[in-house]
Amino acid sequence: MRVWRGLLAAVVVGCVMSAGAQTAAHKTAASTTQAGKLKLPEIKYETYTLPNGLKVITHVDHRLPLVSVDLWYHVGPLNEKAGRTGFAHLFEHMMFEGSEHVGEKAHIKIVQGAGATDVNGTTDFDRTNYFETMPANQLELALWLESDRMGFLMEGLNRDLLKNQRDVVRNERRQGEGRPYDIPQEELMHELFPKDHPYYADVIGSHADVEAARIADIRDFHQQFYTPNNASIAIAGDFDPVKLKTLLTKYFGPIPEGPKVEPVTVVTPAITKQRRETVTDTVQLQQFEIAWLTPARFTPGAEDAAVAMFALGEGKVSRLDQALVYKAQMAQSVRCGVDALKLTGIAQCEITAKRGVKLADIEKVVWSEIDRLQKEGPTAEEVEAAKAGSLSRKIEGLQRLGGFGGVADTLDLYNQYTGDPGYLPKDIAATEAVTKESAQAAAQKFFTQDAAAIVEAMPGDKKVNDVPRSPDDTDASVQIVNPCSPEFEKSQEWRKTMPKAGPPVTVHLPVPVTFTLANGLKVYLVPEHALPVLSATVVSRAGSENNPGNKAGLATLTAQTMGEATTTLGLSELASAQERIGTRIGVMATMDAASGSMTILTNHTDEGMKLLADVIEHPAFNTDDLERLRRQRLTGIQQETDNVQAMALRVGPKLVFGDTPYGISGNGTADSVKALTLDDVKGFYAAHYGPSDSALVLAGDVTLAEAKKLAEEYFGKWTGTASAEAKIPPMQKLGPTHVVIIDKPGAPQTSLLAFGTGVATSSPDLPAIGVMNYTLGGSFASRINMNLREVHGYTYGANSQYPTYREGGMFIAGGLVRTDITGPAAKELMAEIRKFPENPSTEAELTQAKDARVQSLPGQFETTEAIAGSMAGLFTNNRPLDYYATLPAKYRAVTAADVARVAKEDIHPDELIIVAAGDRKKIEPGLKEAGVGPVEVRDGQGSVVK
Repeated sequence: MRVWRGLLAAVVVGCVMSAGAQTAAHKTAASTTQAGKLKLPEIKYETYTLPNGLKVITHVDHRLPLVSVDLWYHVGPLNEKAGRTGFAHLFEHMMFEGSEHVGEKAHIKIVQGAGATDVNGTTDFDRTNYFETMPANQLELALWLESDRMGFLMEGLNRDLLKNQRDVVRNERRQGEGRPYDIPQEELMHELFPKDHPYYADVIGSHADVEAARIADIRDFHQQFYTPNNASIAIAGDFDPVKLKTLLTKYFGPIPEGPKVEPVTVVTPAITKQRRETVTDTVQLQQFEIAWLTPARFTPGAEDAAVAMFALGEGKVSRLDQALVYKAQMAQSVRCGVDALKLTGIAQCEITAKRGVKLADIEKVVWSEIDRLQKEGPTAEEVEAAKAGSLSRKIEGLQRLGGFGGVADTLDLYNQYTGDPGYLPKDIAATEAVTKESAQAAAQKFFTQDAAAIVEAMPGDKKVNDVPRSPDDTDASVQIVNPCSPEFEKSQEWRKTMPKAGPPVTVHLPVPVTFTLANGLKVYLVPEHALPVLSATVVSRAGSENNPGNKAGLATLTAQTMGEATTTLGLSELASAQERIGTRIGVMATMDAASGSMTILTNHTDEGMKLLADVIEHPAFNTDDLERLRRQRLTGIQQETDNVQAMALRVGPKLVFGDTPYGISGNGTADSVKALTLDDVKGFYAAHYGPSDSALVLAGDVTLAEAKKLAEEYFGKWTGTASAEAKIPPMQKLGPTHVVIIDKPGAPQTSLLAFGTGVATSSPDLPAIGVMNYTLGGSFASRINMNLREVHGYTYGANSQYPTYREGGMFIAGGLVRTDITGPAAKELMAEIRKFPENPSTEAELTQAKDARVQSLPGQFETTEAIAGSMAGLFTNNRPLDYYATLPAKYRAVTAADVARVAKEDIHPDELIIVAAGDRKKIEPGLKEAGVGPVEVRDGQGSVVK
């Protein structure tokens, strides 16, 4: 095992970073694109490298009092060896287990308590990253945490923590294995790559390899790859660059450089003869999966292949969608895309067949459409749409400082793959350079029959290669030697003191400007001019709560049909018009409301608003569209039995609310959906969509004068008399706590969820409940998750929540657990729920929960889409305009007495229904033995099974 002791002994005096780190300041050049001559935003950034090799990338943005820290380690399955798959991902988990000066399992608890948003760690084939968006006054805290687990993880790492995280990671794998078609998708990777290739295995690794991981292996892996010279840190947001450099020197400077990491030079062998395999899974429908190797990320030809794949199967009315979903109606769905990685790209399509359709017939259509694409090339409109969508995704992502696609993530991503954090203009230019001819050439070169890997997924047994857990005394005799010298350890004792927060930040949460049109339409406006992005939402009180008793699914089917066509634009014309300007209008219905929404670059504002108005005001309600969507809906309802979580979430609410709208899935039942007519859909629209009971929300790069003009021009002539008249029967008191089993033979996990009654959206206790539930199950460090995941290793994650509706709500707690411990997991879950009312939040937990709720609020308004969604909620729930602006004070006002009161009033441990969807033969004995309540068995619709 490699250790740093010799290296540290040599540098313990001189390893602190000296002044004069190499510095370079850059900014992306402002440019225009072919897509409407849109001026791109500048991402000004500075880079420098610490003497120990850590590359620093910074971007200052004072728009919000937030700062994102995004640390990328250049290690992933790319660096793993056969028999050691999943190590990078396993280590991602170990990095949260506790470092020397932070304490065991304290990292996530500290960052969430400080108000972090977008906090996580992720592993992809080529890299592992850790990120958190913090209140600006907590930047030093984030640097303390990240530096301690980079330089001092080994001192806190032991075999017990490793054993726990092996269990957690394997639960994560089982969670994937329980999803429909996950196993066939893994087989597709096996067909694309030889066994010794880094991309052959799942990122999570195999059960056998993860279980075989030993403490010596893990420590060696850290010392080889989790070093400053094998990492880059991007920091974006509200900070002082001079002070930041001082903090980086303080926290990361003393960490010594690690061993050199040699570049991976694996050559991906080309596929010259088609590869095929058939895999069975516990699914209702067959699936045809096909993939090809394409150019690596940011290399010549990569964007050409992406545009060709967009035309083939990525757009809503792509060629495969047109041929298989809309015309022949042979397929339930088509999903295509390209994932470009360091060693190669992967172009892939997954086509789920309708019941009774042969995969051979689907394959014929696939090759026919590919042949046509190769001979004719994509149309100019398809190329334009692919470019517009790519540009929109890149710019819209930059609204966020951190998280996936945010500024820090983008800077790190470009640095990882190109060495140039400011690669954005070049990236956009590469997409803009694609032509009809170059995309056609890519289709001809890459999408051939001989170069394809194909997996046919068929209904049958789910075959997983699970292995037993290691003995409890595994690694017990291993002598663990800390990597740092005693002298160095002593010099770093100052790290034991957690840094204090800086001066309190001023939180300004959005309060919309409002006005009303002559037809009664309310307009909410939140200007945000940082980027040329606009989000627009039309919200109506047309949710599933309005479904008549025998017409479940009507609200959602109406909304879905609205999005298909208008009286002037058919299905293809409407979809193509949206994609050509880089947007998609989403029309959907929740329990309380329905909405049509889009986010668009402002060079296409008028085109987008015209389309949104057309969808909302002039839906076609074509018979063909309705019948196709009905058939898809019915198939989707059948497919719910492929997934234990979907099964539990259908049955649980029904057992709480009965046959009321709150108790029936918004998708409806098979019987109710079959009975819905076109007149039902038209009648629902006429009754519940109209300007007098709707609101238009605009958030983004638009002024008040422009908003008034847009609203009047596109929605001023909207007519209709809609009203919200939903009346939900009062919630009934539930009977004594008991267990309901839903049988899913062969399920690798159990969906274990406790359901109970909750509160309405209008409840004045929501802030207190939010603070209370944070400790119970509303955060990673909550009591429920720490018990089931971190202490026992029963689950990948467990939580509790209070979904609220206009006239009621639910309490839901639990998660996906290992099949073999379903009974013990139910016992532990109920133990945490039962004891909370008598042992509510401690003072420390209360302070942490309040701080987390308050300080995380600004992060919920980083994007125009998030702002528009929140403002729409003001309308739907009749909340005051300053609701969010006053929310911090309401959270701060919550007292220990408030938490104790709502815990007693709103947690009902003796009136819960514990739904366990899983393999009955394996879980029923344990659930009975757990003694949490009487056990009964019901089917997937909630009916008692004799």
